[in-house]
Amino acid sequence: MNCLIVVAHPLESSLCQHLARETTVHMREKGHIVTVKDLYDEAFDPRLSQQERSSYYQAEFQSSNLGSNLDRDLSQLKEAEILVMVFPTWWFGFPAILKGWFDRVWAPGHAYDHSPDLKGIIPRLDQLKEVNVITTLGSPGWVDWLILRRPVRRILKIAILGTCAKNCNFKMLSLYSSESLTPAKIDKFIKRIKRAF
Repeated sequence: MNCLIVVAHPLESSLCQHLARETTVHMREKGHIVTVKDLYDEAFDPRLSQQERSSYYQAEFQSSNLGSNLDRDLSQLKEAEILVMVFPTWWFGFPAILKGWFDRVWAPGHAYDHSPDLKGIIPRLDQLKEVNVITTLGSPGWVDWLILRRPVRRILKIAILGTCAKNCNFKMLSLYSSESLTPAKIDKFIKRIKRAF
């Protein structure tokens, strides 16, 4: 299947980049056609332009290609049957560049349509069968689970996929206390990724 791997970490030497490389190798070994989209490496501009936002309720979404090839990005999303996202959770949210990717690429007429009465969203990403998420957090797991109730997972599963790709299979693997991990714990997590995906 067509597999799009979206990576959002600015440091090439980061744990996220390491996990992304391992996941890319694994998905290729499984026989998938893999496209890696490194948002920082591509200098993706996360800013939703005035032209883009103004076209949200027009007959056709107008991509401005501000700092990136947005038409290519839209095609990559619409062709993906498997989407893998690898990113750090910062302040219990998405990195700004990834949030911008959602704002600009998960656009009307591509990821969804507005209902005629503008009271709902009609999903368009029916080809998306699987969404797998790998994220690192500096905090321990109990803070994410018990105090904040996994906000990133809820936004992805309910708000984004729940409206744009209702029938996809969703898995999220979170690596907690990531700033103090031993190589053995990282290897164990990579094995977990390979079992899950």
